[in-house]
Amino acid sequence: MHLRPLAMASLLLATVPLYANLPDGPGRQDAEKLCVGCHDMAQSVSLRQDRNGWAATVLKMVGLGVKGTDDELLRLVDYLAKHFPAGQLPPIDVNTARAIQLESRLSLKRSEAAAILRYRKEHGKFESLEELLSVPGVDTAKIEAKRNSLVFK
Repeated sequence: MHLRPLAMASLLLATVPLYANLPDGPGRQDAEKLCVGCHDMAQSVSLRQDRNGWAATVLKMVGLGVKGTDDELLRLVDYLAKHFPAGQLPPIDVNTARAIQLESRLSLKRSEAAAILRYRKEHGKFESLEELLSVPGVDTAKIEAKRNSLVFK
């Protein structure tokens, strides 16, 4: 992709606030390079995940077209896990969660999160784990693995 100098400058200036507050450390430059072009970093890292969650998220982004070397991707996962760990996350309310929350917290594909939202819209609030597990097109093993972090309010 070839950009004119003015367009390139505008693009660079537009991204500065998105990562200006990222903590220093190995992997910051990788986050700036690989993530900022598509994401508001403040929103992305607010979801907090453990290392496995961040690895799944980065792998998903690679599937969507992110281009990075293996070393860059590993540094990125390490950086995100160190600076934006899961800690004690509150349970996720399946009846109010947005797609991005379902994807990141339950390690679901975008299509699986969309299936849950569609089901919720068509059938109303989920009453139980069993009802959530009955949603067509969703990997039930992923939901089962995170069952202790789900609530149905």
